[in-house]
Amino acid sequence: MSRTPARVTQADVARAIRAAQQCGAGAVKIMQDGTILIEPQPAKQREQIEKEVADRRRIVL
Repeated sequence: MSRTPARVTQADVARAIRAAQQCGAGAVKIMQDGTILIEPQPAKQREQIEKEVADRRRIVL
């Protein structure tokens, strides 16, 4: 039996994740039919996360 081609490849997933990270998206969902959904993150939530990350990067000696 021959195998059917994949609907979504590993390269597609990696590309979607990189794009989501670049635009600050909240989540990446891959549907069974091969559709890739990038969900935006609310502005308030994004600001809060960015502040937390900035606080973690601060080094106090």
